[in-house]
Amino acid sequence: MNSVKPEPQPVPSRRRGIRLSLSERIFQVLNITFFVLLAVSTVVPFLNLIAKSLSSEAAVVSGMVGILPVDIQFGTYRYVLTQSSFLGSLRVSVTVTVLGTLLALAMTTLAAYPLSKKRLRGRKFFILMYIFTMLFSGGLIPTYLLMQNLHLIDKLPVLFLPGMISVYNMLIIKNYFEGLPDSLEESAKLDGASNLSILWKITLPLSLPVLATIALFYAVAFWNDYFASLIYINSPEKKPLQLYLKELFVTSSDTFLKSGNWADNAMNSSPQAIQAASIILATIPILLVYPFLQKYFVKGVLIGSVKE
Repeated sequence: MNSVKPEPQPVPSRRRGIRLSLSERIFQVLNITFFVLLAVSTVVPFLNLIAKSLSSEAAVVSGMVGILPVDIQFGTYRYVLTQSSFLGSLRVSVTVTVLGTLLALAMTTLAAYPLSKKRLRGRKFFILMYIFTMLFSGGLIPTYLLMQNLHLIDKLPVLFLPGMISVYNMLIIKNYFEGLPDSLEESAKLDGASNLSILWKITLPLSLPVLATIALFYAVAFWNDYFASLIYINSPEKKPLQLYLKELFVTSSDTFLKSGNWADNAMNSSPQAIQAASIILATIPILLVYPFLQKYFVKGVLIGSVKE
């Protein structure tokens, strides 16, 4: 008996044009225009700083520099990188950011893991207590007195110990943990694994997206913070990079550049170019972190934030 082969059905084209209404086209144009302008307003100041840092003194002082450098020179960067005050502040910022991020990520994870388990007694009470600290705090003066009683004033740990746990970041990690299958933990318990073993060998490897995202949040926060050092740090050699930049701009340019390690101003460069080069060099280290964590960023935030 001869079998009749069915005729192949035509595959619907996926490239059929969708005709938009007039209001939808107008919305798309306005939407694209808005985001283009937003991107330009973000990029142009950064390009202007790069152009100033690479331009000659005459071009910067005369106001000829826009988004492209004039009379390109790299002496300003060489000059900034030879200053012990800048290098010392950079070393402090790197130390605080690395130690603070590692410790904060560890503490936040250890707080989020038990709170993600519904079997924990008093779980709702502990969560409410954490949320309470998001809304209310002791204030600046009590916090300063606490740091003083702990003998942390003018010491590097004071720059990262008070920020060990961000409740917002902890809730994101907790929600991510709650989305992991319970069967994995149950299987590990049947094999005799402890809670710490489950956290270290099962939960953390499956949580790399959210952990990388939170690590990025903490790293940017520690790197950009200058208020804590402004309040607690007195020694010039312990000032982080952001406080150094703040003093570089708030203090009169001529006064600051003629004091301390900047007094030997043998290079023919304007204060504006030195300020611009300092900002660029202070931005580069934290920008280098993004390429390594970018692939985890969106996934980690979305999965950790939509869970009830």
